[in-house]
Amino acid sequence: MRDYLKFYIDGAWVDPAVPRTLDVTNPATEGVAGRISLGSAEDVDRAVRAARRAFASYSQTTVAERIALLERVIAEYKTRYADMAAAITEEMGAPAMLAQKAQAAMGVGHLQTALAVLKDYAFEEQRGGTLIRKEPIGVCGLITPWNWPVNQIACKVAPALATGCTMVLKPSEIAPFSAQIWTEILHAAGVPAGVFNLVNGDGPTVGAAISSHPEVDMVSFTGSTRAGVEVARNAAPTVKRVHQELGGKSPNILLPDADFQRAVTAGVKGVMSNSGQSCNAPTRMLVPHARMDEVLAIAKTAAESVTVGDPASGASIGPVISAAQWDKIQTLISKGLDEGATLVAGGPGKPAGLERGYYVKPTVLGRVNNQMTVAREEIFGPVLTILGYDTVDEAVAIANDTPYGLAAYVSGSDAGQVRQVAGRLRAGQVNLNSAAPDLMAPFGGFKQSGNGREWGEHAFGEFLEVKAVLGWGQ
Repeated sequence: MRDYLKFYIDGAWVDPAVPRTLDVTNPATEGVAGRISLGSAEDVDRAVRAARRAFASYSQTTVAERIALLERVIAEYKTRYADMAAAITEEMGAPAMLAQKAQAAMGVGHLQTALAVLKDYAFEEQRGGTLIRKEPIGVCGLITPWNWPVNQIACKVAPALATGCTMVLKPSEIAPFSAQIWTEILHAAGVPAGVFNLVNGDGPTVGAAISSHPEVDMVSFTGSTRAGVEVARNAAPTVKRVHQELGGKSPNILLPDADFQRAVTAGVKGVMSNSGQSCNAPTRMLVPHARMDEVLAIAKTAAESVTVGDPASGASIGPVISAAQWDKIQTLISKGLDEGATLVAGGPGKPAGLERGYYVKPTVLGRVNNQMTVAREEIFGPVLTILGYDTVDEAVAIANDTPYGLAAYVSGSDAGQVRQVAGRLRAGQVNLNSAAPDLMAPFGGFKQSGNGREWGEHAFGEFLEVKAVLGWGQ
């Protein structure tokens, strides 16, 4: 039982202004795994003011000083690596292997990436007689989700630290354990008081207080498009910068010359990983109508090979995050069937023998059209929809017929055609033929999938203001 009832403000663990607690549920058991305190606007104000005071000095630190700080954070993270992985498994149900090899690994990966970028980053450039400087934007409000908890914390905090910003973090109240360990890591690494602050709480209270606070210079939010709209609305009166990484309904185009056995299997596994709770999951598979029967057979075999079970059991996937999420997924699966989709694998209800815990059957819905609800709405569960097309032009049109634009996928044997199709897709990141992830590649979306970019060098720009100093060369 974890009791994390204090907030981290100005370099110290402090009590909330008003005592109010929330039980944190382990989604694999439905039991209470711990408690956190829920913050208030008063707690946010205290944290923001600490960050504002710290900005005066931290913004003036040298690159060498920030490099040394990141190196200490990385070293400390490695000593707490096992603790971080265990916390992620407990708070959001990630299988132990996924937590160790992917979830926790992304935390140290983003720190190492920020360190590498910082070593060579050009904060100044002279153009003629004008000096162009990139300076830290100020106090940053960071609001992060539960599905890849430390990944989303690290890909915001690491570039903020590297560029000289100070910050207040509100992690998801549903999965807050990893944020606690992250904070302990930063404290042990000697992050100066006030540079990093943690206030737990819910979106309508703490999230709104952060995004509307007049002393917060930018807010970086990852979560649903609906919540992102609220963040932007709350931020608007103070004209602060708003960075958002929001929802997705990513197309996965299998061109006629693709290796269907490999591409379909990879597409199914890509959706099922992390119990389908990834905003960039390839949830709309587009295949030639003429190959539909073949594709459905391959997809059925692939989905049925995905094992579901307790995170410690060695199963491929664990539960989804909550009862509310489980209910949403069940409703959408049923709606897909009601609207005419073919059930290829899985379906409504819990897997056999898993009545306790928020487990979902790996589900494939075939012969979907792009007007069905399951092709329009982000399900955020282990559910793949398969749609048919007659021509490549039609596939591209269907792929782009969505309010989202976070990611897209293309598979085919003709490299020229694969690249040509990629160039026509309206998405922030396009993956060709199951390419490996690249932490230096910018990550973010077109349209209602957000604005701005995270990861690598592009992340630094979100935390920097550009100043032109005229007459520098005189």
